[in-house]
Order: sequence, then structure tokens, then C-alpha cells
Amino acid sequence: MVPSARSEALSSYYATVQRQLVAQGLLRKDGGGPDTPFAKRNLVDNFVQIAAFEEYTIDGLRAQQSGNESRIRRWAKPISMRLEFGNSVLPEQAEPLQGALEKYIRRLSRITGQRMSLAPEGSAANFHVAVLDVDELEGFAPRLQALVPGLTSNVARDLTRLPRPQYCAIYTFFDASAPHEISTAVAILRTELPPLLSEACIHEEVAQGLGLSNDSPAARPSIFNDDDEFALLTTHDERLLEILYDPRLPLGTGPAEARPIVETIATDLLGGES
Repeated sequence: MVPSARSEALSSYYATVQRQLVAQGLLRKDGGGPDTPFAKRNLVDNFVQIAAFEEYTIDGLRAQQSGNESRIRRWAKPISMRLEFGNSVLPEQAEPLQGALEKYIRRLSRITGQRMSLAPEGSAANFHVAVLDVDELEGFAPRLQALVPGLTSNVARDLTRLPRPQYCAIYTFFDASAPHEISTAVAILRTELPPLLSEACIHEEVAQGLGLSNDSPAARPSIFNDDDEFALLTTHDERLLEILYDPRLPLGTGPAEARPIVETIATDLLGGES
């Protein structure tokens, strides 16, 4: 498929963005090191902000930025993930993305204890990763409604209108009977992204789709920070996921209730360091 002029322009834009970020020492792949220490109090504060507050809300008619207090949410049933490529994705792009995702979900499963796998061809999936160019994204709303029954056309259109600075997105959904158990997730990645930004999107959006739904400017070393310092999941972020999937932390817990439980779990993970 020959890319449109808009898609080519975006490819050039994101390639420039990646070069500039790397030149500034950003998009690190080292997971954090001696220059990015974090103590128990940092981990607890960051967890509460990232797991117990919302980045956006869907009110039935519109999707909008939020920042409101939320509740602990995570998956309770096994995750079956499917990559969905638009016609814009070339085979030489698809294969590395598939390999990166397979490797990553094995890592996430080890960290969380949550069963995760790629869905076999022809079987049902509950976590969808769509890789689309700008033109395909504009027409993705009906497909999104098919993946998430009950989603209104207005919300579907809102969720597929990504501004140029937004490389990717993740949306999680819940059944009314279990409002704190994630039932479906849909991640959107742009075809136009160069390899490192594309892998960074996989790391952030899939991890957020597990229940770490917010960002925090205080989180470091972390991909849950909009400063682009780290491209790939860090040691700090692994601890966040371990806390989220620890059975001692009940689903539906609010920030104030969660904090003392999180402190206990963080102490077990990091020892007595405060």
C-alpha cells in the first residue's frame, strides 16, 4: 500500500522527533541505574498516583482528560492479546512488532503472575493492539465499536482522533457487573513511528492496559512519565506492576485505603529503605 502524503509527512515528523530525543539522552533503554535511585516512599507515592487516579474518563457521550481520583483496577481473567495490522503495515514492520510484543508479554506475565498470551488465529481476544496509519485511524471508529459493544459512535470517534504529538493510545473497558476488573483493552499504535518509538509505545500502552492507567511527572525512572526519558519498562515500573497484582491489594480500593497496603507490599519488595 502506497502511503498518503499525510502519512509520509507524519513518518518524517516522528523520525525527526526520535532523532532529537535520542540526541538529548532521552528514550533510554537501560531500565534505570545509579543515576535514577528510588526509595520506598517514591514507589508508594508514584503507585498511588499512577494506579488510583484516572488519566481520562468516558462519560458515555465523550472521552476527556480527567486526573480524578479512581480505584484500583486490574485484570482478573487471563489476557488473550491480538495484533491487528492495517494495510499500511509492511511485512518488515510487522515481524519485529510481533516479536517485541511476544517477548514483552512473557516478561509482564512473569512480573505480575497474570496469564497472558497471544491469541491463536481464529480465537477470541480481549486485548487488541491495532497498528494503523493516519488514514486508517480515521476510519477505525466502527471497528472499535465492534471490539467494545455498547461504545457510542461519539466516544469511538473521540478515541480515534489522536493529535500529532500523541504517538499511541490505550483504552480499557469494564463490565457493569465487575466495574473494577478490566474486561477489554484496545491499544492504538501509529504505523508512521520509527522502531524505537514504536517499541516504546508497546511498552507503555500494554503496561497501562494492565491497570496502571495514569502518568506522573514525579515518577522516575519510569515510562509512566511524559518526559520521554525512558523508552522501555524500568525496574521501578516492574515494582509498580508487582504491587498492582499483589493479592493483598483488593480491587476497588481508593487512594487513601490503598496507601497503607501499598506501603506494606513496597516494604517487602524493597526492604526497610524509606
